[in-house]
Amino acid sequence: MSDLLRQQQLAFAAAVTHGAPVDQLLAGSPDGGPPLISAYRHAYGARLNEALRDNFEILARAMGDEAFDALATAYRRAWPSTVPSIRWFGHRLAEFMVAQVEQDSGLVPHPAFVDLARMDWALRSAFDAADAPVIVRDALAALAPEQFAALRFTPHPSVQLLPLDWAIEAAWRALREHDADSGDEPDLPEPRAEAHQLLVWRRGLETRWRSLDPHEAVLLQAMQRGENFAALCEHAAASSGDADQAVTIAATALTQWLEDELLSALT
Repeated sequence: MSDLLRQQQLAFAAAVTHGAPVDQLLAGSPDGGPPLISAYRHAYGARLNEALRDNFEILARAMGDEAFDALATAYRRAWPSTVPSIRWFGHRLAEFMVAQVEQDSGLVPHPAFVDLARMDWALRSAFDAADAPVIVRDALAALAPEQFAALRFTPHPSVQLLPLDWAIEAAWRALREHDADSGDEPDLPEPRAEAHQLLVWRRGLETRWRSLDPHEAVLLQAMQRGENFAALCEHAAASSGDADQAVTIAATALTQWLEDELLSALT
């Protein structure tokens, strides 16, 4: 009996989630009508759409209800949920949106929406990142000057460098701060193409972000690769074209990282 029950449960799940036939699974209605499962299918799809809306809150606000629901429905049909927690449903949404832009399907009205999705997901991921200690600026005071060249850094687990193709930060902030119940539309700047890096991390229980200039982005990438302070100075000299100021540039970046609580260890 347990095997039969298990088979029925799997069949019912497939009928709800993937539209499998139910003729041999459910009895018809008393008046001889076909078995009805549409309510369960609708509820399942609606719940996943709401999970996407929660995971991509700012993207949903930017696109509007109708456009976002169309995108969410197309995504869950292309990439059905495969993980137990709906928190992680949507990890391929930005990738799916890129494909829709390339296909000109109409589901993504502007490519800048892809970057909004990337930013939403990065911030959610930073919030859920593992806990780790943070190193403050005073930690440098215990080091002898000759130790700095070999110094290496361990970033906090929440730290992410996010490549963006559009300058979306002002629009993201406006949408975040807008009162959705006001009935007014937020005043958003026009999308502007600009390839750059966005720094995302968590400080305490608060997620944070800031746009990076190219010089700091180069240094952060080197830091994440495990390169030491001497190597960071070399990168600073190359990116700025000013070897005399390389140490100052690298030291200024390091001070900022410590103030932002981006680092978990100094080695």
